Amino acid sequence: MSTSLIREPAWIREFKAFLMRGSVVDLAVGLVVGAAFTTIVTSLVEDLINPLIGLAVGGVDFSNIFLVLSGERRASLEATREGGAAVLAIGKFLNTIIKFVIVSFAIFWVVKALSRLRLNEIGKAPPVATPSEKLLAEIRDELRAQRPGPAQAELRTPGSAAPP
Repeated sequence: MSTSLIREPAWIREFKAFLMRGSVVDLAVGLVVGAAFTTIVTSLVEDLINPLIGLAVGGVDFSNIFLVLSGERRASLEATREGGAAVLAIGKFLNTIIKFVIVSFAIFWVVKALSRLRLNEIGKAPPVATPSEKLLAEIRDELRAQRPGPAQAELRTPGSAAPP
């Protein structure tokens, strides 16, 4: 039996076209780069910033600050959670806030740089006239052609009529 009798549904063709659009591919690349960037920021916060903050506040392991609501407190947050205790992981929450601020700050600068590049590109590219602008330019040029030129205007005196 021939496979040509089975047609590809229209929605599959539309979906393929959608996936191959530049914006979808750009979004996918952005997500992958964003995930990698998030890993870098996580390491920055947990491995560099938190130890410095901990040192500044007297040698406290900043990521291990937690409040036990019920159950037994153990040496670390993970051990306390493994013991079945209900905890408020204040240090982890503060880590998340620090990560958010760093990522937001980085995104701000990236968007600012891209906006500046885009403005520079727009300033260099010649403007593309819309059909309405082209029509208006033609009307303007036609009106200019109908008016007397500067040489003809100088020949006329204020009281004289325009030449035929």
